Parts: sequence; structure tokens; C-alpha cells
Amino acid sequence: MAGAVIEDLRTCCADFVDYSRSLDAVFAADVAERLVAFTLAGGSLIRPRFLWWALRASGGGDDAAAGALRIASALELIQSCALVHDDVMDESAVRRGRPSLHTQIALRYPSVTEPPEPYGFPRSAAVLAGDLALSWADDLVAAVDLAPATRATVLRIWRAMRTEMIAGQYLDLHGQATFARSQVQAIRTVCLKTARYSVEHPIALGSAVAGADEPTTRELTVAGRYAGIAFQLRNDLLGVFGAPEVTGKPAGEDIRSGKATYLLALAHSRARATGSSTVTDLLRSSRETARLSETDLATIREVLRSTGAPALVERRIERLLRASERHLASAGLRGPGVERLSELLRQVTGAPYRETAAAPAGSGRGTAAR
Repeated sequence: MAGAVIEDLRTCCADFVDYSRSLDAVFAADVAERLVAFTLAGGSLIRPRFLWWALRASGGGDDAAAGALRIASALELIQSCALVHDDVMDESAVRRGRPSLHTQIALRYPSVTEPPEPYGFPRSAAVLAGDLALSWADDLVAAVDLAPATRATVLRIWRAMRTEMIAGQYLDLHGQATFARSQVQAIRTVCLKTARYSVEHPIALGSAVAGADEPTTRELTVAGRYAGIAFQLRNDLLGVFGAPEVTGKPAGEDIRSGKATYLLALAHSRARATGSSTVTDLLRSSRETARLSETDLATIREVLRSTGAPALVERRIERLLRASERHLASAGLRGPGVERLSELLRQVTGAPYRETAAAPAGSGRGTAAR
């Protein structure tokens, strides 16, 4: 399945790049071709996988495969939009262990990246690349050959997903800017930015293309929402405690950027309950410091552990996974597609795999996909 998505992406992107070259060679080389390389390089394909196995679990056959693959390709392009824009907003130099797209452009044009605005042009160009990815994704979804009723459902889900993703990103930025430490707001951000966009809506799209009934779709999507929240909570833990070779990002990236994550909100709450301001003071100073040493990061991690917050997040992930599994079981579906979907829900939470049929190539067993 993963290979089929990549092949479909290559085909679609080749057409987009050809058109871009007809407009301007520099634009094509700097933006379109770079965007395609970024999209095809090293992603987990987690959203296409959820779409595909929801399709199969819901009884979608080979006649629905072509449309599902095309929407899966669109999901990868909208993910590129999200990642490119996210790296610009977070000033992240690295993505998936490689230079982020705006960093690539800065390296391409060193003579125009001088102070006082060393990244003005590269960041602006990267924003355009993200916009282009979103445009291409919309073009693919608009052109998919579907029955009228199915098309209406797919477009409704797609439009909701785009707006929710942007709303979630704004709440993420707002939390950083205001140093927000609300657990409720952190979970709301998680739901909009990650859970619904990365898991619930791809499942809903697959179920819609398969023509599943409303009760089945409801149980599958709720299962996806719970697993999606757990997915982001796992990534929040990795963002603080994960090794760069696992996350593809510098160590302690969430601490440096002042992310308003549920983990940090919970740590603040527990520290305040004991009358301690250590967590708040450390995180405020870390956000104001240009560089944090490994010693600084180790100190912050130890303080966070002392609050008990990481262990509580782990337990919440376990509860969310159990809730996800209950709703998947309530859908009443049978067959290998359901088994694959179940294992994928476990995978994104970081839960160990149960032994089942072989997973799709490159599924990344036992590690939360980024």
C-alpha cells in the first residue's frame, strides 16, 4: 500500500512540476521540485495508512482503490503544507533529520540571507511552497471520480479537516505566545491540530469512500479520535525526552520553543499544587535562552519527572488506547482490514504490537509515527 501511494504521488507531482516548469524554471526548481522532494522523503504515510485500512475494514473493494489512493496522495500533500509552515513558524532548521525547506532555500541563496533579516526570503518562499502543496492537494481531491453522494461526504470531511488543522495550528502558536498552561486548551489544540487531522478524518475519508453506514463510520472515527489524542501525547513526550535519531528533530525542541503541550500544562499544575514555581521559572528562562546545553535539558527533564507528569501522561495514553479499541470493536467489523486498522491505532500511540499478519512495509513497529 505504501508503495502504491508513493507511486501515485510521483505521478501526480510529475504533472504538477511539468506545469510549474512551463511557468518559470526558477520557480519550478526552487519551489515545486523542492516541495516534491520534501513530500517524498521519509514520511511515515500514517494518514494514507489510516485511510486505506479504514477503507478495507469498512468493506471497500478494488473498485474503490484508485479513488482512495488519490485521496491518500492528497493527504500527503496537505501534510507537507502543514510541516513546511510549522517549521517556518517554529523556526525549525531540521525536519525528519534533514534541513527544513526554508533552511534548504537559505543554503541555496546564501548571498540574500544576510542580517538584519537573514531568513526573510527563505521563510517567505517556504510559505509559498506550503501554499502550493495545499493547492495541489485540493486539486487532487476535486478531480477524484466518485459517486455524487460519496463525493459530497468526502468534500465535507476534507473541508472540515483543512479548517480544523489551521485552527489547531493557531491555538498552538497562541499557547506559545501567551505562555498558556491550560490542560483543557492543550487537549483542544491536540484534537484540532493532530487527532482529527491525522487519524480521525483519514479514517472517515476511507470509510466514506467504502460507502460505510453512519453507525460504522461513527464508531471508527471515535476510535480514531481517541488514538489521535494519544498519538500527540506520545509525540509530546518524545518532544521532551525523545532522542533526535527517533524524532528527527533536535533534542528538547518543544522545551526550546515553549510549546504549550498537555505534558507541560500538567507539570505546571502539579508543581503549583505543591507551591513550587520551579517548573514555571525553568521553562520561562529556557524560552528566553538562545541555546540550551544538554545539562540544561537534563535538569528540565528531571524537574518534569519530579512532578509525576510524564508518568500520568503515559497512563492517559493507555486509557485512550483502551477507549479506541472499545469503539473499534463496537463497529462490529471483521476481517484482515480491521486487524490492520487495530494495529495501526496501537502503533501511533507507541503501544507494543500484538502479533498479527505482517504489517505494510515501513510501518515503523512500536514507535509513534511523526
